[in-house]
Amino acid sequence: MNPAQPPLAGQQSAEQPPAEEQSAERPAAQLSDLDRLRHSAAHVMADAVKRLFPAAKVTIGPPIEQGFYYDFDVPEPFTDADLARIEQEMGTIIAADHPFELREVARDEAHRLFASLGEDYKLELLDAIPAGQPVTVCQHGAFVDLCRGGHVASTGLLKAVKLTGVAGAYWRGDEHNKMLQRIYGTAFFEPAELERHLALLEEAKRRDHRRLGRELDLFSINETIGPGLVLWHPRGALVRHQLETFWRQEHLAAGYQLVYTPHLARETLWRQSGHLDFYSENMYAGMDIDGQQYLVKPMNCPFHVMIYKHALRSYRELPLRWAELGTVYRYERTGVLHGLFRVRGFTQDDAHLYVRRDQLAQEIDRVIDFCLRMLRAFGFQEFELYLSTRPAHFVGTAEEWDEAEGILRRSLEASGVPFQVDRGGGVFYGPKIDLKIKDSLGRRWQCSTVQVDFQLPERFDMTYVGEDGGRQHRPIMIHRALLGSIERFFGILVEHYGGAFPVWMAPVQATVLNVNGAQAAYAAEVRDALRAAGLRAEADLRNEKLGAKIRDAQLQKVPYMLVVGDREASAGLVAPRPRQGQALPAQPLAEFVDKLRLEGQIPRA
Repeated sequence: MNPAQPPLAGQQSAEQPPAEEQSAERPAAQLSDLDRLRHSAAHVMADAVKRLFPAAKVTIGPPIEQGFYYDFDVPEPFTDADLARIEQEMGTIIAADHPFELREVARDEAHRLFASLGEDYKLELLDAIPAGQPVTVCQHGAFVDLCRGGHVASTGLLKAVKLTGVAGAYWRGDEHNKMLQRIYGTAFFEPAELERHLALLEEAKRRDHRRLGRELDLFSINETIGPGLVLWHPRGALVRHQLETFWRQEHLAAGYQLVYTPHLARETLWRQSGHLDFYSENMYAGMDIDGQQYLVKPMNCPFHVMIYKHALRSYRELPLRWAELGTVYRYERTGVLHGLFRVRGFTQDDAHLYVRRDQLAQEIDRVIDFCLRMLRAFGFQEFELYLSTRPAHFVGTAEEWDEAEGILRRSLEASGVPFQVDRGGGVFYGPKIDLKIKDSLGRRWQCSTVQVDFQLPERFDMTYVGEDGGRQHRPIMIHRALLGSIERFFGILVEHYGGAFPVWMAPVQATVLNVNGAQAAYAAEVRDALRAAGLRAEADLRNEKLGAKIRDAQLQKVPYMLVVGDREASAGLVAPRPRQGQALPAQPLAEFVDKLRLEGQIPRA
């Protein structure tokens, strides 16, 4: 979801803004103790940069979920050697134990101060502070910064600080503005906490889905085709097939009906839905077909609306639950594209529910329960829920919003999962619930979104025949994405499992390894038997040492290696070797087939 755009009906959270965009510029009262520590570290880093690079101009430096950053306008990009020098200088500032002093100043005094320092960006930030709002600055030692507050007492309390990297970032996130240099860092209260965090960062690098996607031959992005457009290789496509098969199986069992819709539509549809008014910057240019403008779809919801309107609907039909794995296309700036996490073409695991007002509470309960069950089936056990309430600008009546928010709140309370309230964070057409998962490294990922919509039923004049025989009853529309998008969720799974997918998802479930050429024919026979049983198997018949074959299969994260030597070949046995753990005793091939078929079954949520 592009944070610079107001969300549209049906706009889901498939594409999330980076954590720093979500966390930047929070009021001091909202900062935790750890946030205050990291905010203080950001100030110390800016001080160190100014000492070493006097020409640097300072911009914004907030705490974020995993640490902090600060953006600088500098003549030349920072190098790794520069980061080492900056970190060393930070140590000097920390050792001096300067107190952090926050004070209110007159607006014209602040203007003179930052003008004298040549800090153009601070002057721009100062001008953006509304009239009547106090202006505050924070100083430690000789360094002074425009700041709303939220610090520890002194620099000496920064006992565990580390700079972690540097990247480019546009000023204010706008590609039309100047490219700045963003230095990332992190800070903790204790050195042991920092060491654990740095170890997790190293593990995250090893699990990076872009790296594993290449090593495991899962997917690629080809510049000849275009950035942000994914090519699914056979092994990655097979994992995706298993994921989608599970998705369809569970949706059908939960009372959903599947629909398919086109990839493009006439401009008039997008004008009626409001996308051309609110979302045109994220849509691709149209094409002329028979004198009519057509646009590729950024969302699926208007198509589902037209299916609803294809026939006269009765109150007896509701609720209607329609689901689609619909591929959509959205323009994302090149600078924010990131592997499978931020792309330009992706498959939304979309669903739209049409309910009567008296059915809304029950359906929200069902949706939350369904989302939690589905995500648990993929191995996720820790969740966070968020309720986003009425924003300043909204459609519908305040009474409708209050009723819908109350229903969402009661459903969240009934779920048993802790939730937070994001006041004013709802989209303009209705309140919503967002669900985050926590992966094996403790990182949080936005996945499911449930949005109540008062707008599209009005825009498209959607009605149903009520129990009273009247035809002008208006349904309520629920937009729901469960996984977010297939591409992004696939990337999350790769990193969650480190590429070692569960047996039911693994592209190759077993590789047969012959000890030498004498067992090649039997190894091929075992592979064919596994395939005939519906299992995904390969045979490594290369003239290589067994140790090398085992190592290669382990690198490919294959769940089972089946070693066959003379004894196994003569007795119709296989010697299973799991990718983790000790080799199992040799066993009849039929016995292993039964075991693998049981482990490889697509689960039930």
